[in-house]
Amino acid sequence: MVDKVTRAGVLAFRTSAQGLDGAAATLAGTAVLDFGVQDTGPDGGLWALAVRGVGVAVPGGDQLATVWTLRGAPHLYRRGDLPAVAAATAPFSEADATKRIFEAGRSLRAAGISSLTALGAVAEALRGVVTAPMVKGEVSRRLTELMPPPYLRACRPCQATHLYEQPFRLAALPAGLELRAGTSPPVLEPMPGFARAASVPERFDVVRCYLRLFGPATPKQVAEFLDAPVKDIRARWPSDAVEVTVDGERRWLLAEDRGRLLAAPPARATRLLGPYDLFLQARDRALLVPDPARAKSLWPVLGRPGAVLVDGEIGGLWRPRQSGGRLRVRVTMWRPLTAALRGSITAEAERLAAFRRVQLAGVDVEE
Repeated sequence: MVDKVTRAGVLAFRTSAQGLDGAAATLAGTAVLDFGVQDTGPDGGLWALAVRGVGVAVPGGDQLATVWTLRGAPHLYRRGDLPAVAAATAPFSEADATKRIFEAGRSLRAAGISSLTALGAVAEALRGVVTAPMVKGEVSRRLTELMPPPYLRACRPCQATHLYEQPFRLAALPAGLELRAGTSPPVLEPMPGFARAASVPERFDVVRCYLRLFGPATPKQVAEFLDAPVKDIRARWPSDAVEVTVDGERRWLLAEDRGRLLAAPPARATRLLGPYDLFLQARDRALLVPDPARAKSLWPVLGRPGAVLVDGEIGGLWRPRQSGGRLRVRVTMWRPLTAALRGSITAEAERLAAFRRVQLAGVDVEE
């Protein structure tokens, strides 16, 4: 018999699975770090860890490292996990590699160069170029001098010719390079002795990670998140995935999580999620935010706001306004604002101000 699951049950499960339910957390036990925590913007990776109760005194260091992985975006991982992460986030196939590098695939294919070969060639060039910390622009300039024309594109915004962006980013970790924490423009630096793991531990398998943190889900949703072909995802679909229905739609999750999904208690927490928090990156946006107009305001083409998570539901939007050492948080609510909810939002804003090491000037709420 196939279990029937409600939307509320899915959201409660994800809130718990992603560590947003207020439970005590450590770096070692924080599940989102197995998948990577996207580090985009001032309220990026470290804030995502902070709202999950993980305190990190300083970025980088011996505990965490920043590398380009999924979708070419910068992600935080435990430093000791990087060999396994490199294996887990590598393309599954030639078709997958071509899809991940976008328009670069056409240029390379026209020249008879496979996408996997190209990524290997860029990684080899990066290893030779970045032998000490180097700003990304200088790395790009050096690569442009080294790589043949099929690897290069004319960039209108830069008014220059340089390497295609996605091959550059996706080859950096295989080349043993990390991004120095807190640098903008990014500084790349080598990790001495780095070597990719020979196999992928189950804990870091990206398909299993998606199901563990975003389940129940479909192969198409996993493929969209990874920028991978659905065919490759189906070929790697876990044998222990079990089917459920969510409001009548067939979906799957890992068998080990079935009991937790069916028994997930209602979420009871308020969080100010950063614009690229993992919770907001699920590929079933209509489940997260059923109203199309609200969804459009949460995921605009440019200038994403943060989301106010209230008891497992997206209850509104927030934007920071910082001037000098003072921070104001502007909140637009999608649900009635009680005194208790206002208090919990203010408490989260205070935590955000402390995280940014500034003073909270106030919280402005629109209903």
